[in-house]
Amino acid sequence: MGKFHKSGVALAGLTAALLHAPAFAQTADPSAGQPATQTPNAPAEGSDIVVTGTRIALPGLTSSSPVASTNEQQIRLQSALTIEDFSTKIPQLSGGVRQGSQGSDAFGAQVLELRNFGQSRSLVLIDGTRGAPFSFRNSVDVNAIPASLIKRVDVLTGGAAAVYGADAVAGVVNFILNDDFKGLRGSTSARLSVNGGAQYGGSIMFGTGLGDRGNLVVAADYTQRDAIQAGQRRWAATPNQTIPSVGGVFTDVASGRKFGFTDAGAFTTTPSATSNISDSYPLISPLKRINVAALYKYEITPQVEIYGRAMFTNTRTEETGTPGATPASVSGTVSIAQNNPFLTNDIRNQLTFVNGAAQVNVSRSLAELGLITYATERNTLQVQTGLRGPLTDKIKWNVYAQYGRSTEHTLITGDGLVANASGANTFASIVNTVNIFGPNQAGLASALGSDINGFNRKRDQFVTAATLSGSLEELFSLPAGPIGFAVGAEYRRETADIGQDAALLSGNTYREGVQAAYSGQFDVKELYGEVLIPLLKNLPLIRKLDIGGAYRLSDYNLFGTHGTWKVEGNWAIDRNLRLRGTYQRVLRTPNFGEFAGGVSSLPFSNLVTVDRLKPRYGGDPCVIGTGNAAQCARFGAPAVGSTNSTAPGYLTGNYYYGGNPDIQPETGFTTTAGAVFTPTFLPGFNLTVDWYQLDLKGAVGVIQPIAAITSCYVTNPTAGNPLCGLVTRNANGTFADAFVNNQNLGRLLQRGFDISASYTLRRDWLPGAGIRLSYQGNIVTSYEIQANSTVSAIQCKGTFGATCSSDGTTLVQPDYRHTAGIGMLFDKGVIQFDWQRIGKVRSSTVGSTETIAAQNTFDLSASYQFTDMVTMSAGIYNLLDRDPPRVSTGGVFNTFPDTYDILGRTIGFTLSAKI
Repeated sequence: MGKFHKSGVALAGLTAALLHAPAFAQTADPSAGQPATQTPNAPAEGSDIVVTGTRIALPGLTSSSPVASTNEQQIRLQSALTIEDFSTKIPQLSGGVRQGSQGSDAFGAQVLELRNFGQSRSLVLIDGTRGAPFSFRNSVDVNAIPASLIKRVDVLTGGAAAVYGADAVAGVVNFILNDDFKGLRGSTSARLSVNGGAQYGGSIMFGTGLGDRGNLVVAADYTQRDAIQAGQRRWAATPNQTIPSVGGVFTDVASGRKFGFTDAGAFTTTPSATSNISDSYPLISPLKRINVAALYKYEITPQVEIYGRAMFTNTRTEETGTPGATPASVSGTVSIAQNNPFLTNDIRNQLTFVNGAAQVNVSRSLAELGLITYATERNTLQVQTGLRGPLTDKIKWNVYAQYGRSTEHTLITGDGLVANASGANTFASIVNTVNIFGPNQAGLASALGSDINGFNRKRDQFVTAATLSGSLEELFSLPAGPIGFAVGAEYRRETADIGQDAALLSGNTYREGVQAAYSGQFDVKELYGEVLIPLLKNLPLIRKLDIGGAYRLSDYNLFGTHGTWKVEGNWAIDRNLRLRGTYQRVLRTPNFGEFAGGVSSLPFSNLVTVDRLKPRYGGDPCVIGTGNAAQCARFGAPAVGSTNSTAPGYLTGNYYYGGNPDIQPETGFTTTAGAVFTPTFLPGFNLTVDWYQLDLKGAVGVIQPIAAITSCYVTNPTAGNPLCGLVTRNANGTFADAFVNNQNLGRLLQRGFDISASYTLRRDWLPGAGIRLSYQGNIVTSYEIQANSTVSAIQCKGTFGATCSSDGTTLVQPDYRHTAGIGMLFDKGVIQFDWQRIGKVRSSTVGSTETIAAQNTFDLSASYQFTDMVTMSAGIYNLLDRDPPRVSTGGVFNTFPDTYDILGRTIGFTLSAKI
């Protein structure tokens, strides 16, 4: 603590020093209807605003960081019931966990991810303070934020660790809530897919003034989403996704005679070893969600205002979980008694009985148990209260405390216990008392099925902070204006606990593997400061020139003391052109899964039998002929073409994953440089172009088997390649085990451009009407991922596949995305046409020539205020019913639902009434 206190003195000194030497913010155009705008216009002089990216609130403040904003009108035009309904249209939000992310461990949550940099590197804020995380990551379930309460969403890209703390590496998503609402408003919304599937719900919001000294807003939302199965989408057919025969294949060990049953139940001596029931697998899981929230503020005295929020969300969903939907199965030899009551003559004639019993090898799916299903209920609570007010006319103070808790319980159905209470094999013990011959044997479900009391996850977060901000105008001003500042202190404590059922801890299930239980906690004490210095104004070529800086000192009880900082500048040349730039040091500390998680495992063969896991393994290069011959011989691999390396039997061991107590924080630098063009000769036109670079070293992550194997045998086939040890081999050369524990990897480096433009035309010859054009695009010029400091970096821009996924969540890394729109504006409504484009990508698998063409989808939406009380919005989304692109390998149901639309044409509407 001595070091921390000394550094605190240094922070105060630095703040004072900066008063003679960056935090800028930016406003969004309140009339903008496009999904994201980076509007350069400053507010009118004399108005104080609070903006994303700084704690300084000064009149006329503009941003040196790119901030893309989505306003309330755009949310209405998307008939949005959840954040996903509009966030997927923002080019910088690359993917993350969505409604189609089957097999994830998010269980009904939506997780945002900026720039394909990993879901834990995007910080989610609510009115400028941290949202409550769930699970074991730093991620926030943004579905816990009521869509009806959202006034604006700001996406700040380029990092913001010095202002908001750790995790804001790729940027910040800040949800601004409507705490000024007055009246009573009810709404109902629905989004109906013409190909099957629906989402619907409603909300009610009440706001009232508390005299003339405050306001209270209470809102309640309900959302329900129907399940969609793979069979409801023609592109999702997976004929090669087979499971062991649902009727069973039986081999008499003594004679070798084989028999079985078709899927329809007919006896046959030439049975098929497999069945395909993938049409019944879920594409989108059902969801029920209730949100209740209250926002309040009240002026106790002219110097003290109390404010805060309380938010509660209950979410219930059914998903496939980590092992995927594939039913449990058995494969082994059992003893069939000669007096077994279920033996027909056909079966008896195939068996050889010795001393009253026949030894029979059984290969059979236990489809009677149903698909593997994780039924999860999550409760998320966050409460906040604070006090704020003026210290002087130009300086304000703010102190708050908030507490968040996420708890969830998951019940696993469709699985069973491999061994019974006495330790005997469960299936072997019932083969003579339950009919195991043929499909749809009801007795199997009751004899083998066991609801597994899954796991419980709990995550707590406590934050308290105090800030002093404003300007030094009452003391002195520079010739160009007063100096703005913000200084403060923050304390944050986080805990996580994950408890597992005994069967999961021991691995005594058919499909779950070994799942570890663990708990952890950390806390951090922080000091921070910002300063904004107006250097020059009203000079030739310098209408206004500001520079600024910020510094945050963080003392972690587990990860040591670290400093993050930023410097930035904002140069308005004239009314037409403004230049801006930032340079920042950013930091992210490991989340609980990364530093506290125990070692869990799944059968390695799941990587070829579970659709969701297939991107993590692409076969043995030594067998398929793409590997270096000398390296393959060095490690004793089978010869080219000698076996099938994608068969389950080739992966004989386990896939081990989990935390690493030796992980250290990841650090990096982010840079942005841009220009804002607002030509006076073309009123209503705005253009921003920002170049950015995200450079993160020691990035925490895992190296999936496909990346390790490719590096070892294809791209860096040297004896000392450390990645070779991550996938081991058996004596016969087949793969044994894979080790994918979290570790500090090499480097993530991305460069690119954000471009935003809008033009609103209103003329006398368009009475009461206007036209608005908008464009928001992201261009990635380079994206390098270096898995280990001893191996070369991989260029990942414009690719798809697990080789180039920084954390295994988002598997598509396009080098171009945009949303463009044209809108007709009326006094009481708008008609909007939007075009989303995701650029062409190529497979990141070495040797593959597969590509996915650029994808274009179009939306047509409108909103109209019929009366002062009634407004209706409606839209057709994915207007041309464009299917997602098909990929031969590495996808989920032949595509990538974390990036591309899988619903097809959807019709949405929202009807709201306010009194």
